[in-house]
Amino acid sequence: MRFDRVLVTGGAGFIGSHLVDTLVDRGVDVVVVDNLTTGVRDNLHPKATFVEADVRDTQAVRRVIRSGVGAVVHEAARVSVRSSVDAFLEDAGINILGTLSLLEACRGGPVRRIVFASSMAVYADNPRGGPISEDHPRDPRSPYGLAKWACERYVSLLAEGLGIDAVSLRYFNVYGPRQGSTPYVGVITIFINELLRGRPPVVFGDGQQTRDFVSVRDIVDGTLRALESDVGTDVFNLGSGRGRTVNEIARMLIDRLRPGTQPLIAPARAEEVRHSVADLSKAGSALGYEPAHDLEDRIDEIIEWCRARPGA
Repeated sequence: MRFDRVLVTGGAGFIGSHLVDTLVDRGVDVVVVDNLTTGVRDNLHPKATFVEADVRDTQAVRRVIRSGVGAVVHEAARVSVRSSVDAFLEDAGINILGTLSLLEACRGGPVRRIVFASSMAVYADNPRGGPISEDHPRDPRSPYGLAKWACERYVSLLAEGLGIDAVSLRYFNVYGPRQGSTPYVGVITIFINELLRGRPPVVFGDGQQTRDFVSVRDIVDGTLRALESDVGTDVFNLGSGRGRTVNEIARMLIDRLRPGTQPLIAPARAEEVRHSVADLSKAGSALGYEPAHDLEDRIDEIIEWCRARPGA
């Protein structure tokens, strides 16, 4: 399925900007809506149309959609499991109300497809540590995960009445250039920044929790496959399909940046699951998704990007 004009919300952010770059390179007319709260103007592709607005501004988003947008990729969000516990009201305001405002803006417009960026945070813990499929129980342990799950349900419930196909993608732990350097998002980027500043990385708990670390390039590929496919309303995992412990990541980065450093140990966080690794069977079968980038091959690229940033 081909769309001539696509709206990417949050298109100045980490994942959104990479997605915009690829769409523009494919000759698609892209409109970005971003309020630049966490997005960065320098991330914007010069050939994309930029509208500085909050996704909760229904009228502003509706005007964009009525300009001939055939599909929407909804990446705008407040992305943090940890900080959503303290800032649960702000988290819900942006993630839930922002999604509902977008759906309202689509009412009666030309949009035929929405791709919603969801998260592995919707899942219950998996004590056995194996890959989890889309049928794994949903039992979020954070307000962020709860908001994403609620939005999945809103999107699938309301899309039919709006005449829109809606695909939700449960992203696992995404890494890559342009990832924000906050204390809450992206353990790989956090560890790199700490080591570049001469500080040891902080590991919560025993460090044996497993995560599925997936390149932003693979996430972009999977998202575009969902955008361009003929599948109807559905949900898919996007990850690498491989689990790594936090201790492994810490050791890999210490060996590269500051050999001999010992991580600091902090108490485990109640809002974080123990094991989270994606089963990619469904996305592989329906979308042809197959991750092509390995962390070992990409880690130096992320280190150099972090090193080049001001204050590194």
